[in-house]
Amino acid sequence: MVSEQSFNTILSAEQGGRKRQLRVGLYTLRSSSGLVAQVTNYGAKLVSLIVPNDKGVKADVVLGFNTLDEWMTKETYFNAVIGRVANRIKDGRFTLDGKLYQLPVNNGTNSLHGGVHGFNEKIWDVVGQTAYSVTLHYRAMDGEEGYPGTMDVTVTYALTRDNALRITYEATTDAPTLCGFTNHAYFNLAGESSGRVDDHVLQVLADEYTPFDDTACPTGQVLPVDGTPMDFRQPVRIGDRINDPFFASGRGIDNNWVLRPATEQERALNKQDPALRKVAVLSADGRTMEVRTTAPALQVYTGNYVEQNTGKGGKTYDIQHAVCLEAQNCPDAINHDNFPSPVLRPGQLYRQVTEYKFI
Repeated sequence: MVSEQSFNTILSAEQGGRKRQLRVGLYTLRSSSGLVAQVTNYGAKLVSLIVPNDKGVKADVVLGFNTLDEWMTKETYFNAVIGRVANRIKDGRFTLDGKLYQLPVNNGTNSLHGGVHGFNEKIWDVVGQTAYSVTLHYRAMDGEEGYPGTMDVTVTYALTRDNALRITYEATTDAPTLCGFTNHAYFNLAGESSGRVDDHVLQVLADEYTPFDDTACPTGQVLPVDGTPMDFRQPVRIGDRINDPFFASGRGIDNNWVLRPATEQERALNKQDPALRKVAVLSADGRTMEVRTTAPALQVYTGNYVEQNTGKGGKTYDIQHAVCLEAQNCPDAINHDNFPSPVLRPGQLYRQVTEYKFI
């Protein structure tokens, strides 16, 4: 595990419209089922996730770094909460209630993951903590990164009795705005410093996907996965699919699947969050992880642009050393009426739940 002392500091930051002195810490969560997670309030990031395999051997299954300075300067999306809007917005432009907004662009011509200084760079307030959970709060001010409305966001990381890491996102706003979060965890189920994920087996329980243009933004179409390399409805070894020419433009898998709705049985079982359902399964080295979410889409990204950096285990992270399973809204949803709306209005509560459950 990472040393809590290496994160314990006070940083000066411009947040909430003023300069503030904010404490950064590392919070260790433990469950009765044996999972251990570490979370920092810098970027609301998952620093470590210790999971035993089928032989009882424990490993940290998320990539990352040993010190706060490294988390701030290297691969800044690693394991962070992404917002105000995850993924891309075409040309950084959208219209809301008849008004055109232009966001800063930071991914070619597009706005990516909340903009130049997204939630992944913010220092969140710790507003609740138990032995197995931590709740973080951030207030995104009106105009921050070009978005309208002041938004209050809470994120709770919790380890459950049934061997899952559960992430709950909630948000409210004082004016119409866009809202769509995810967690950008970089998983390697063989252990964070185990190298390429070719031998990981992935299943995505989705019948449709959103093709994208030459800027990696959706065209607006929703197409069936039948007969395409996007068909992961049966388990697929990643190394057998990742080099297909279909994925060449992204240097590997970096694609969005449209998820099926929850069944009646699933809704009955999850009364608090009836849209929660199993959407993907990832397996390697005696560990199997199910992804369950209320989100309408899943972006799968195989770390195709990870720079060479020394990680927690002392080994170098490189291209395709991890799999990100980002439960979220469809990319650029505000610019496509056939996608689920990302608009949040005063009086509404945004709530999204994603679980990474080990079986």
